[in-house]
Amino acid sequence: MGEEVKNYDALTGMKDERAAEKKAEGAAPSIPSSSMAIDISLPLDQMKPRIVDLCKDLFKRWSSLDESCFSIETVSGGITNLLLKVSVRDDRGNSDSLTVRLYGPNTDLVIDRKRELQALPHLSAAGFGAKLLGIFGNGMVQSFIDARTLSPSDMSDPKIAFKIARQLRQFHKVAIPGSKEPQLWNDIFKFLDEAAALKIEDSAKQATYESISFQEIQAEINELKDLTDLLNAPVVFAHNDLLSGNLMLNDKEGRLYFIDFEYGSYSYRGYDIANHFNEYAGFDCDYSLYPDKDAQYHFFRSYLESDKPHEVSDKDLEALYVETNTFRLASHIYWALWALIQAKVSPIDFDYLSYFLLRFHEYKKQKEGCFSLAQKYLSRSISCSSRRNSCPPSED
Repeated sequence: MGEEVKNYDALTGMKDERAAEKKAEGAAPSIPSSSMAIDISLPLDQMKPRIVDLCKDLFKRWSSLDESCFSIETVSGGITNLLLKVSVRDDRGNSDSLTVRLYGPNTDLVIDRKRELQALPHLSAAGFGAKLLGIFGNGMVQSFIDARTLSPSDMSDPKIAFKIARQLRQFHKVAIPGSKEPQLWNDIFKFLDEAAALKIEDSAKQATYESISFQEIQAEINELKDLTDLLNAPVVFAHNDLLSGNLMLNDKEGRLYFIDFEYGSYSYRGYDIANHFNEYAGFDCDYSLYPDKDAQYHFFRSYLESDKPHEVSDKDLEALYVETNTFRLASHIYWALWALIQAKVSPIDFDYLSYFLLRFHEYKKQKEGCFSLAQKYLSRSISCSSRRNSCPPSED
């Protein structure tokens, strides 16, 4: 727990920096903070007194309430965090609900918490996700969203896909203070270095791990980066983890929510969309569910021009199609390397090594088609540019 508090100190060392940014940009309000940390391994009944103390520390209006005024239930136990719903009824009969998010152990190896905490207030101010209410040693407190979590099959519903695309376009317009340089390749190379230095205690898993050629992976990354650089894809602040579990819908109001911005960073527009499309595969990782060209174009039209989707030009559709389906490969590489790190550090009972093999296999399976698509597009673009006229979209 002492180490968690040290980690908190490092995160909240941004306090003065955030205050300066707030003054400069007129954006995010100050957020209450606490040095407390919660042991995520405790059963819920033993965790409750600590959660109650945390709420009282963060929100002074509740400081005199008895523990009986608080009720706690588990919302979900994700791959990198635990979500709890805390309901509070005060002496006047007023009730409030909020969400406490507890970070999983060792998640700092794959998540930049400083980057997340820097972005959250600005995303919240722009109307995205739950409102950030407080931060503490190993987690954060947010407003409670009254909505259902989407299923993977929901994402391919044309009406819901339209909502996701339209909201993603607005999300990509949010300006986050700091460097606007894309972080995708920095993160991938960081994961590669961490993954290549692992030693797994389980002998069978270690044998599988030792069969992996990190030289091959690095060569693939370099080749893919060189190709995507030629596309000059727009750089936006991206969600980077837009799977069904991070999408919520209030069916009564028809309102869609993006949540959990742990992996958010400045990145490439096409990467964020491609990563979302890869998540159509669902929990069974059935990548045959990746959307076909017609479904992608429906999404692109909504993304590019939600008010007049049928007025989007063929040229713009093709450019985004090529961009997305090239960065599709980067998504597989990213999560494959992520899985290797989790195989070493995660306490969750999940076969991360098999997940690595699955994602890297899918990368290799899709590589030829994706590379060919991008190379043909780039070749045509160069040819058209040299003739100083426009070419019709490809039939591919």
